[in-house]
Amino acid sequence: MLVLGTRPEAIKLAPVARAMALSPLFEPLVVTTGQHREMLHQMLGLLRVPVHTQLDVMRDRQQLSTLTARLVDGLGEVVRAERPDLVVVQGDTTTALTGALAAFYEHVPIAHVEAGLRTGVLDNPFPEELNRRLIGRMARWHFAPTQRAADHLTAEGVPGAEVFTTGNTVIDNLLWVLEEGTGQSLFRTRLRRVLVTLHRRENQGAVMRSMGRALRRLADRGDVEMVLPLHKSPAVREALLPELTDHPHIEIAEPLGYLDFSATLAACDLVLTDSGGIQEEAPTLGKPALVLRTTTERPEAVEAGAARLVGTEPEAILEAAVHLLDDPAAYARMATAGNPFGDGHATDRIIAQLAEDFGADADDGDAAELVTTRTEGPGSYSTA
Repeated sequence: MLVLGTRPEAIKLAPVARAMALSPLFEPLVVTTGQHREMLHQMLGLLRVPVHTQLDVMRDRQQLSTLTARLVDGLGEVVRAERPDLVVVQGDTTTALTGALAAFYEHVPIAHVEAGLRTGVLDNPFPEELNRRLIGRMARWHFAPTQRAADHLTAEGVPGAEVFTTGNTVIDNLLWVLEEGTGQSLFRTRLRRVLVTLHRRENQGAVMRSMGRALRRLADRGDVEMVLPLHKSPAVREALLPELTDHPHIEIAEPLGYLDFSATLAACDLVLTDSGGIQEEAPTLGKPALVLRTTTERPEAVEAGAARLVGTEPEAILEAAVHLLDDPAAYARMATAGNPFGDGHATDRIIAQLAEDFGADADDGDAAELVTTRTEGPGSYSTA
């Protein structure tokens, strides 16, 4: 059973679901919680991931405690009805936490994809940092995207034999989607193309309003075309729309489908984001990323030089963006830094490990091929 509720979870679990569906060793049951209901189901169809069970738990502006309780209850019913051999969760959302809890309560083993990310600050990002730490106490398989993430887990006491450094499945899916070539970019001019995404809870309110003012000043340069796919959150819209509406160089769009978003990312020159996933995708495409947060659980991109953590102060955001737009050498250094998060084969390693640990018959040709793709020894693959 693969449990997902948000668009990032769908993107990162889609290649796992597709690979399982193609294998005689697995039967993937995809369960969606509806956490990002408007964005999710059409995209899953485009990603060729059929949904087995749909929950409907979202209510406008509901509290995290209410959402958590509804998810544990609903997912618990599904786990009891289906009795899966394994529950797979991804990342650090409330869906991921409650999917793991529901499995744990029913004594079903848990695999955690994108395990081991840490900022070291329990409430930043909120509630994701706590969620991923709690999942780490329940999971049996910890599929870490980088060696640093794997080291976090072993430092916290997770047995090394349960930690596997695989790379990140987001790269697998990005390369698959771009090869399909069915997305459309929103950029329309030959100006400098800046893609912006903002949604973090800790940035909402006055902080996000001030970030919006910085973005408007950047667009005032006149040589920039800015595209902002606007998150559905009312709090995000209330903060950004008053600052960015009616600017000739700012295109405010409804949330893009994944195919169109990938094409837009591939067409941009610069990314400004408080998202986690884009920090992983942008380096594969040679797109410098300015991270509009005070912490990041993906320091590998910063250390590699592909991303820069600039914080949330308007002047710092504007200064960093102008520097990259006006300094070709600085831009080139970030654009050619490479991607520390993977090589596009994370899914192969995950499937191979699960096949081996579930005792796949090595005489079976498909099983043997899967098992031989796994690098020997837990944690032995490094994306560095």
